[in-house]
Amino acid sequence: MKTLAVAALAATVALGGCSTMQNARARLVRAPSTCADQTVQVYFDPESAELTPEGLAVITSAAANLRPCRVTAVEVLGLADAVGAPQANMALSQRRAQAVSHALAASGLPTAEFRIAAAGQAGALTPDGQAAPLRRRVDVTLHVRK
Repeated sequence: MKTLAVAALAATVALGGCSTMQNARARLVRAPSTCADQTVQVYFDPESAELTPEGLAVITSAAANLRPCRVTAVEVLGLADAVGAPQANMALSQRRAQAVSHALAASGLPTAEFRIAAAGQAGALTPDGQAAPLRRRVDVTLHVRK
């Protein structure tokens, strides 16, 4: 009986030591900070400025990741492909940038200065005249501090 009591006491002390070691490790080893500048891309369907479910998920995730941070500035650049008239593509890229900006603000992103721009189809063609792929998007750069 004494042996069983001693064994139980030894097990309790040993397990308690493991817990203490885990707590010490947790104090020394920390996860990397999520408070670093981030760039995300939000893609759109052709000739549309309406956010897709995937695009909204990108925005929601970025905002959630940065909640503990101080967001100092948000740069939003709307882009369009080379299909259609240049003026129409400029207007489309502006509407895309506005849609993403509104979604960012509504997602709980910490208050920051927004810089919104549109490039239209500028840069949508490669030097040899081919359409640049994946230009139906908005590039968002989030500048943060801890």
